[in-house]
Amino acid sequence: MIITDIVPKRKRLSALYIDGEFALKLDTETVLMSRFSVGSEITDEELRELIDSSNEKRAKERALWLISYRDHSKKELEEKVKKASDDVSAKKAVERMEELGLVDDEKFARRYAEELINVKHLSVRGARYKLTEKGIDRELADEILEELDPDPREHIQIIIDKKYSAALADEKGRRRCIAALQRMGYAWSDINAVIGEYTEDEYI
Repeated sequence: MIITDIVPKRKRLSALYIDGEFALKLDTETVLMSRFSVGSEITDEELRELIDSSNEKRAKERALWLISYRDHSKKELEEKVKKASDDVSAKKAVERMEELGLVDDEKFARRYAEELINVKHLSVRGARYKLTEKGIDRELADEILEELDPDPREHIQIIIDKKYSAALADEKGRRRCIAALQRMGYAWSDINAVIGEYTEDEYI
C-alpha cells in the first residue's frame, strides 16, 4: 500500500489517502512525527500501529482537557474519554494521568465527600452512594465519611432552614420536606426528630 496524499483537516486531524483513495483521519502530529509521508509504502501492521498511536494521543489530550476543568475520579474520567475514543486508548490515557499525579482517587474522594456533606448536605448514605457511583472504593468512601463524622440532625436542620421552614406549616409541605430528606438518604428517625422541633410535636 502506498500513501498517496495527506490532507490537513479540522480539529488537528489529517486525511490519509492510500492507493489514491481516502482511508481514514489520523492525528496530524502523530502522522508528521512518524516516518511516513506521501509516497511511503505502508503495511497493514504499520497502519494499525499508526492508528493506535493516533488514538492514544487523542485520548490523552481529551483526558488532559477534561481534568483541566475539574477533578475526576479514574472511573469517571475513563468513561468520558471513551465517548470519543476506543476503550484501550481511554484506559491507557487515564493510567498515564494517574502516573503523572493528575488523577488521584483518594484526593478526589476527600474533596468530593466534603462538598457532598458540607455544601450539599447529603446524608452519609447519600454521600456514600455518590462516591461509589464515581468509582471510589467502598472501603475508602466509608473511611473518609467516618472521618468527616457529620451530625445528621444538624444537617437536616440546615436543609429545613434553607428550603422548607415555611413548608412545615401544613401537611402537604411537611410531606414534601420529608420526601426530599429521604431522597437525600436521611433516616426517618432523624427526620422525624428534627421536624418535631419545628412543630413542637413529632410528625408521627
